[in-house]
Amino acid sequence: MKIINLGKSARQTAIISAVAALHRGGLVIYPTETVYGAGVDATNARAVAKLAGFKARPFGKPYSVAVSDQKMAEKYVILNSAAKKLYQTFLPGPLTVISKVATQGLTFAEQRLDLKGACIAQGIVSETGTLGIRIPAYPLIIAIVKNLGRPITATSANASYKKRPYKISDILDNISSKQKNLIDLIINAGELPRRQPSTVIDTTLDDPVTLRVGDIKLSPENQILSRSPENTQNLAKELWQKYQHLVGQRAIIFALEGPLGAGKTEFTKGLARAMGIKKEITSPTFTLMNNYQSLSHIDAWRIESNNELEDLGITRMISDKSVIAIEWADRVADVIRRYNEEAVVIWVKIKYGKSENERLINWGII
Repeated sequence: MKIINLGKSARQTAIISAVAALHRGGLVIYPTETVYGAGVDATNARAVAKLAGFKARPFGKPYSVAVSDQKMAEKYVILNSAAKKLYQTFLPGPLTVISKVATQGLTFAEQRLDLKGACIAQGIVSETGTLGIRIPAYPLIIAIVKNLGRPITATSANASYKKRPYKISDILDNISSKQKNLIDLIINAGELPRRQPSTVIDTTLDDPVTLRVGDIKLSPENQILSRSPENTQNLAKELWQKYQHLVGQRAIIFALEGPLGAGKTEFTKGLARAMGIKKEITSPTFTLMNNYQSLSHIDAWRIESNNELEDLGITRMISDKSVIAIEWADRVADVIRRYNEEAVVIWVKIKYGKSENERLINWGII
């Protein structure tokens, strides 16, 4: 593993070294305007498999890629009018735009012929034939991609469900020796400003939908469209990473609202996973509360009076600065709001979407 500490004199060295490593199928850790990223040549199947090992996530789960400009993006995806407007308005910047791949419907071999050997490798594109594209507002990465002549992966450099990487120690302190050995080059720019990951917009539907909210917001609300339980769990992870720096300073309450079967327990599963809890999460409908190490999981459906929440020890949990997930929180909203000064309360409202598997999820601190 080679480490280059980035400075004015080291910039060209970093570019040359990164391009050489990527050409060899290597894995490069690099800074961006959001967090540290993990990059491999997105057209190299072996390199993509190596990245999957580093991230400790199943091969085939899609990754976004970084390109140098819109012209390069159009080699790989079809940009409709909505996507082009986003490119012109927000890129370069912390935005990932999902589009249909340009060769959707062709076999892998046909894709390679169609793109003259420059095809995105298997394991990057989603199973539905879509690809997320980034153009980072970080000149170093643009220079690396231009010199490489091909896209690189644009995934955060933390292993799955580990802390968001704003400095190199955030990465190295949370991965195994085996994962460290997969890294070929680290470009160290010091501690990055604590910005949110990129906003993710899917432009493949009739209307663009937000799948993850970062610093760029297309509407004043924090809202995403979840198409699967995994999407809902991933939102819980994102929210946990946003507020986990408050652990030990204040209690954190995730107040979950939504109809039966909407995904409140799935959200709690994602929260527990992000917190490192390995025990299976089940709905406490009949027990009212389950405790999992540092997480208290409450189901308020059967609570008939505010005193019952007090009897469960909510005051003690707040004073202990605990993390609490409360399903059917709207039934005990008056009690929860009593603790607005002592706790951070994140209200999460889950609604059914247009199709059976879709959920619209809003959140905020009220």
